[in-house]
Amino acid sequence: MAAPASQHRFSIGLTGGIGSGKSTVADMFAAHGAAVIDTDLIAHQLTVAGGRAIDAIKLAFGADFIAASGALDRAKMREAVFADPAEKKRLEAILHPLIRTETEHAAAQAQGAYILFVVPLLVESGLWKQRVSRVLVIDCSEETQIRRVMQRNKLTEPQVRAIIAAQAPREARLAAADEIIINDSDTAALVPQIQRLHDLYVSLAGCG
Repeated sequence: MAAPASQHRFSIGLTGGIGSGKSTVADMFAAHGAAVIDTDLIAHQLTVAGGRAIDAIKLAFGADFIAASGALDRAKMREAVFADPAEKKRLEAILHPLIRTETEHAAAQAQGAYILFVVPLLVESGLWKQRVSRVLVIDCSEETQIRRVMQRNKLTEPQVRAIIAAQAPREARLAAADEIIINDSDTAALVPQIQRLHDLYVSLAGCG
């Protein structure tokens, strides 16, 4: 996924594997005053009924991939792109330019001490690391990921393991990190980690 071109603001790229707790951490940073821009949320907004990507997806993949509600049939699309890398690239060719445009617009409007971009595939994209000021990785054990995703998404263990295997290895994410938050426990364990990093980021952004 392409990263936003504008770099006049101090920014963090937050990433982590599925089930690592990215949304929880992002919400906690937002409570401290960070301007959070979630690329997954933007992608979701593009593919709801009436979303900007719907017509292009319908043209490229067919009406079968659009649910009766007019939104993207996410389950059908997930199955298609997971089974065929070419289909994944075709979907990305539609979504990524739109996500980039919406992300840049959101960044231009953002208010806060710094911008926190939530980018699940930051390491996989190969682009974001050079275009944010810092990379923050949310890390947890694979066992924790599996347990959380099975509970949250009602998937089987083999399904979750397949998703994890399709993402960047844990070691690659950690190697890309400027900072790391450990999220193997509960929310209370995140509080001091996030406070410390928020103070650091405010200082680095020149707002402290």
